[in-house]
Amino acid sequence: MPSFDIVSQVDMQEVRNAVDQSMREVTTRYDFKGTSSSIQLSEDGITVDSESDGRLEAAIDVLKGKLIRRNVSLKSIAGGEPKQIGGGRYRAVFTLNEGIAQDAAKELVKDIKDMKLKVQVAIQGDQIRVSGKKRDDLQEVISAIKGLDFRLPLQYINFRD
Repeated sequence: MPSFDIVSQVDMQEVRNAVDQSMREVTTRYDFKGTSSSIQLSEDGITVDSESDGRLEAAIDVLKGKLIRRNVSLKSIAGGEPKQIGGGRYRAVFTLNEGIAQDAAKELVKDIKDMKLKVQVAIQGDQIRVSGKKRDDLQEVISAIKGLDFRLPLQYINFRD
């Protein structure tokens, strides 16, 4: 029986490269001279640090631009509200969205079932398995989900006949 999996994954190597490129640009750009701005990747996410609110926003724009250039969806990062951390410094922390959360998975399953196609949908941890008798039905599900503009970046893997 044909099936495929719907997942939400982030290519960590591309994220690491984007953060490195952003940090390199922040350290060399003239408008960041003397602001001691930094962009760091940690296990918690991406931390952007600067001396003023305006420079923090500019550093975030640099980071987002580099992520887009490296084909990392901006839907895969969350948070990033600027907060004053003392000493006149500002910080924004972005978390990386890996996997499909239960509430998002239920919403996606409901959307697939509303299509009235002959497919079975099962939530398996942080991914969703869609199976059906006809390959065309599965391809129709993929194209319909791509048209939804879902809140997470979705990939379709393990398409089996």
